[in-house]
Amino acid sequence: MTIIEQQLQKVFECIADSVKRPALFETDAVSFWDDPYISEHLLAAHLNPESDGASRTLATIEKTVANLTKSALLKPGDRVLDLGCGPGLYSSRLSQFGIHMTGIDLSKRSIEYAQRKAQEQELRIEYVHGNFFDMNYDGKFDSVLQIYGELSTFPDEERDRLFRMVHKALKKDGLFIFDVSTRELRKREGLKNRWQFSDGGFWHSGKHVVLEQGFDYPEYDTWVDQYTIVQEDGECRKYHMWFHDYSLQTISEVLVQHGFKIAHRWNSLTGEEYKNGGDWIGLAAQKI
Repeated sequence: MTIIEQQLQKVFECIADSVKRPALFETDAVSFWDDPYISEHLLAAHLNPESDGASRTLATIEKTVANLTKSALLKPGDRVLDLGCGPGLYSSRLSQFGIHMTGIDLSKRSIEYAQRKAQEQELRIEYVHGNFFDMNYDGKFDSVLQIYGELSTFPDEERDRLFRMVHKALKKDGLFIFDVSTRELRKREGLKNRWQFSDGGFWHSGKHVVLEQGFDYPEYDTWVDQYTIVQEDGECRKYHMWFHDYSLQTISEVLVQHGFKIAHRWNSLTGEEYKNGGDWIGLAAQKI
C-alpha cells in the first residue's frame, strides 16, 4: 500500500468513526487546553468582547459583575475563589472592587495572560495554573465562583466530588455561585451535524476538515458536541464537549445532597429574574 493509499484509508476510517455515538462522558485521547496552537486561539476567543464562544461577551461579563457586587453577594474584603478563571475576566474586575481573588485554570497560556494583566493593573490576585480538582482549601473563602456552565460539563461523580471540595473550601455560610444549562437551551440550539474545510483555523494550522456531530442522551439530560479533526496528512483527532442539563428541581436536589441551600436564583447570573423555561439557571447556593 502506497503512502497516499495509507493516508486515504486513515481518512475514511476517521470519517466512519466520526458518526459513531460515543459512550456517555467518553474522555478524549488528547487535551486541547495546553496545546501550543489551540490554546493561543482559545485565548483569543476568550478575549473577543463580542463573542460568547469561550467566555461570555464583555457586556454580559460586566452585567454579571454588577449584579454580584451591587446585590452585596460579593463585598469588599471578601475572599473569593474563581474556578476555571481563564484569562481573569471576572477576577480582574472583582479585584477592582476590593475583593481578594484567587483564580485556578488548566490553561497555562490563559493563566500567564491573567498574571500579566494583574501586574499591569497593579491588582493583587493569586492565579494558579492547575486542575481545580486538585485543590485542598479548608474554610478559606467567602464565596466560590464557577461561571458559564462549567459545572454542566462534568459527569455526576466528578460533579459530586467538586461539590464536596467547594463545601470544604467555603467558610461558614459561604456561597457557591454558578450557572447551569437547561434542556431548553438544547431544544433551541438543536444538535449540530455539519462539516467545514479550512486552510488553517482554530483546531489546526494547516489544511483540515472539521466534522461536527451532536448526540443526545435524553435519559441522562446530557448531550455532546463532538469535533473530529481530519488533517491533510490523514491524522485524526477527536474532541468532546459534554453538557449535563439541569432543571431547578434536579440541581436543587444535588445542592441539598451536598450541604447547600439556594439563597438566590436567576435565569442568568446577570440578575435576570428566574422564570421556568429559560436557557440557563444562575444560582447562589449557601453552605449549611
